Amino acid sequence: MKYMLIMRADDEAYAKMVNADFDEILATVGRYNDEMIRAGVLVAAEGLDSAADGVVVDYSTEPPLVTDGPYGETKELFGGFYILNVASKEEAVEWAKRSPMTGAGFKTEIRRISSIDEFPQDNEWIRKERTWREATGQL
Repeated sequence: MKYMLIMRADDEAYAKMVNADFDEILATVGRYNDEMIRAGVLVAAEGLDSAADGVVVDYSTEPPLVTDGPYGETKELFGGFYILNVASKEEAVEWAKRSPMTGAGFKTEIRRISSIDEFPQDNEWIRKERTWREATGQL
């Protein structure tokens, strides 16, 4: 089963990171990543640029409204993610507990990633997606 570990932090946690030694952050996260690689559970991991540099597409109007930056009431921002292939939610939780990005203001949300096998296999769009995944080596 695949699980996404969604790395979140509030403004105070991000502010603390600005003053931290970036080489030390890279080394600490690198050791965590290497541990998951050696265990054979890491599928993907990426960080995200600042939410201030992003845009939001709001579908509540026609045409959709595009605005700069995150939602106005955001208290925690999604800063990056890991995708793990593990046997259970409990195993995903155990990996999240080992995250080096800890302390006040840091959280990890864990969500299972649905497999294409869970959708109706006789659906035209599922068949097309399966063909694409097979052609690109994703199945």
